[in-house]
Amino acid sequence: AGVDLGGTVGLAMPKSVYEMIRSSNQQLFDAFINFKKPMIVAPNGPAIGASVTSGTLADAIIASDRATFSTPFSRLGVPPEGCSSIFFDRIMDQESAQRMLGPEGWAPTAAEAKEAGFVHDVVPHEEHMAFVQKTAEEWIKTGRPRTAAGKIPREEALLDELRATNAQESIDLATAFLGEKFLNTQYEFAMEKNKPKVAKLFWYLKTTRPVWSLLL
Repeated sequence: AGVDLGGTVGLAMPKSVYEMIRSSNQQLFDAFINFKKPMIVAPNGPAIGASVTSGTLADAIIASDRATFSTPFSRLGVPPEGCSSIFFDRIMDQESAQRMLGPEGWAPTAAEAKEAGFVHDVVPHEEHMAFVQKTAEEWIKTGRPRTAAGKIPREEALLDELRATNAQESIDLATAFLGEKFLNTQYEFAMEKNKPKVAKLFWYLKTTRPVWSLLL
């Protein structure tokens, strides 16, 4: 998972790129917030970024014991998204939330995430999908009330708050993606991965940013 903006940033006007990032991010998470039926997220391996934060907007996360959860926003120089700026410390303790979202960039295992309150259940990998299917069928039979992250009632007041948070986070994210810190981080990452063409693009973007940022 993750976001590769190299080609997009290089081919469009800055204002168009900004709006594309803002609207795409908002639409992605609004789809989870507004979804009318129960959702179970079932990660079975490493989850990164939006694939982690979107899970908290579902009714529950049931993880394989091989799953891990990484939200490297601080390292990338971008703000939290997927309503994680307000939601992580509601479903976990504040310390665990800060460890995941802050400079430490803690990427818990499935067992650690369950202990922190992030994950609803952890299942052996070989039994994972069968357990998720059984759980979903039980929910249908019992008419289980909808929740966010397995514990918070999905009331309209909460959904309104999540929509407003997502809208603001999307603005902040688009601003950060065109910011100097993110561009420099992407340049250094491309150099580490021996991708000189991508590195050259981000070097050019960060060098010329004082000019093209006037068009935002």
